[in-house]
Amino acid sequence: MAGQEWRRELARFLRGRREALSPRTLGVVETEAPRRTPGLRREEVAELAHMSVDYYTRLEQARGPRPSPRILDGLARALRLAPAERSHLFRLAGATGPPPADGAVRRVRPHVAAMLERLPGTAAIVTDAVYDVVACNPPAAALLGDDLRDGGANLARRRFLGRGRLYESSGAEEFAHIVVARLRMAAGRYPHDARLAGLLGELRAGSEEFRQVWEARPVHAPGHRVKTVEHPVAGRLRLNCDVLLVPEDDQQVVLITGDPGSPSARALDDLANRRARYGSPCGA
Repeated sequence: MAGQEWRRELARFLRGRREALSPRTLGVVETEAPRRTPGLRREEVAELAHMSVDYYTRLEQARGPRPSPRILDGLARALRLAPAERSHLFRLAGATGPPPADGAVRRVRPHVAAMLERLPGTAAIVTDAVYDVVACNPPAAALLGDDLRDGGANLARRRFLGRGRLYESSGAEEFAHIVVARLRMAAGRYPHDARLAGLLGELRAGSEEFRQVWEARPVHAPGHRVKTVEHPVAGRLRLNCDVLLVPEDDQQVVLITGDPGSPSARALDDLANRRARYGSPCGA
């Protein structure tokens, strides 16, 4: 990029990503001072990226020096950039970075898969950017269906096309918007992913609800949610759903629990004990 153009484009990109982040999602402690703009403050990004506030401010004002790969890496982590966004950041700054991904990452890092087995009382799944379930633990298979163990379950197809176990759930409508928001982001990040294109084609052809929600352009951030589920064996369950990000692979770990000591937690434990004899996690 010639002249000052790269500085302006980099500044625009940084501002947009900073303003799109939720302080609560990132665990940023709120102060009493009101926020005049959405998202994180500049000083919060600078702290997360381990750089001075002045340096980051100059980057956002399109008057800073060309950032080094180390600085860009810190910014990518602080702004929770997906792989494609990280590559775009490096390109804007004219630095050598990782090649852009051709498609959503399906592999599960060994330490992530192992973590699923060290979560007592928790049903846990890992989904990739197109909502394929790429790993899960036995409690999740017991709660959400054995098709998760086969490595071919897709939560978008399940929600909009009815493929897989479906429950009456208080969060069904909200989840539809969450799914579409994530798939819209994936479509922008992986424009050449044939698997994603095929999924979107199926959903558009098979679900009027999907088409309507897609046109609404929903925006949702992962976080904590509570839903009530009618399980065919365990009955009514009040469950907490929390999402952890694996940003380097654009994946999410979904943790499903009951409140400690509650009937729902005991029911989830009972389901897990029934399923324990099946051994290894799905997708492993």
